[in-house]
Amino acid sequence: MLPASMSIEPLTSAELAEPRPLATEHRRRGLVFLALAAGGVGFALAVQMGVNENFVVDVLGLGGLQRGLLETFRETCGMTALAVLALLAGLVEPLVGAAVLLLFAVGLGGYTFVPSYGWLIAASLVWSQGLHVWMPLPQSMAMALAEPGRTGRRVGQVQAATAAGSGLGLGAALALTAGGVPIRPLYLVAGAAALLAAGACLGIPRKIKTPGPRLVFRRRYGLFYLLSFLEGWRKQIFLCFAAFLLVRVYATPLPTMLLLWIAVQAIGWVVSPHVGRLIDRVGERRVLVGYFACLTLFFAGYALLPFRGALFVLFVVDSAFFVFAMALTTFVSRIAPPGEHTATLSMGVAMNHVAAVTMPLVGGLLWQYADYRLVFAMGAAVAAASVLAALRVPPRGA
Repeated sequence: MLPASMSIEPLTSAELAEPRPLATEHRRRGLVFLALAAGGVGFALAVQMGVNENFVVDVLGLGGLQRGLLETFRETCGMTALAVLALLAGLVEPLVGAAVLLLFAVGLGGYTFVPSYGWLIAASLVWSQGLHVWMPLPQSMAMALAEPGRTGRRVGQVQAATAAGSGLGLGAALALTAGGVPIRPLYLVAGAAALLAAGACLGIPRKIKTPGPRLVFRRRYGLFYLLSFLEGWRKQIFLCFAAFLLVRVYATPLPTMLLLWIAVQAIGWVVSPHVGRLIDRVGERRVLVGYFACLTLFFAGYALLPFRGALFVLFVVDSAFFVFAMALTTFVSRIAPPGEHTATLSMGVAMNHVAAVTMPLVGGLLWQYADYRLVFAMGAAVAAASVLAALRVPPRGA
């Protein structure tokens, strides 16, 4: 039986109604502050991602199974985020964003002081909970602030701001590392950036709220849920084990890892707005089919290529391809009314995290007790299945 906060009944005329439009100057101001918030989050998260594998391997000495378990614990926050967003439904989204980014800042900064694996898990749960509640909000706010017919472009611009912030964060981490700063204090820098992002949320117009039903589970959104599930499984194989492969198996030092992540973010900053326009022009179906087809080849490369240089190139290209997943967000703007955007995106996050909680544990067990190549072979299989699912997306105009 579905909870009272979920619905599968037909949409009412009130649910289909457009929110009262914002004035042009308010839209522009809101987009500027949203970009600043997204950039701050990108800065903080890029520092965490850039130094994380060297931190868990070189400082804490984690193995494959411990790495997988850490990710499993952290990704449970994606499930609880759904309940949190349900409880916060109807509140002002920019204020919700400010509050959860404060939590993100506290947990991330806490990495500086963790003495053991158990404390690492605890700090990860704190910052991850804040981040996962934040995840659907920038896309939802970008769609609310976008002019008619420019949704993909505005979402792409927010993605580009995130990429720009990520590049700055990685550059700062590289400069500090070159200056002799150890890994742990870098997390304080990341926490400070997250705190500034929380402040930027306060400048976004407060007419943007989460209206309508608290959570939405519509049978007609089933394809979006399936694609979100497959993307979560595929994404976690990359996030949990690709960089871990480079550090654990190929002993890649921290400066090299930071340079690789800088290359990724530079590509994302340039490409994101163009991908948004591409989605507006050719539609989600063609973009998603091409995206998942390329990912199938990338994962096969991780499993088969034994050369570190080739894996570096593959890692950069694979990471840069994440921007194409924004087609899932714009797909929601086609199939759901404005009042259900945030709720539908949140349900997609939940489906994504059903896979994200399971996959790191399975991957960690394969890494520990079989062969790490099997982890990436599994990723190739899931990406291939995603191609078949993406072929079911209706073409633009259908």
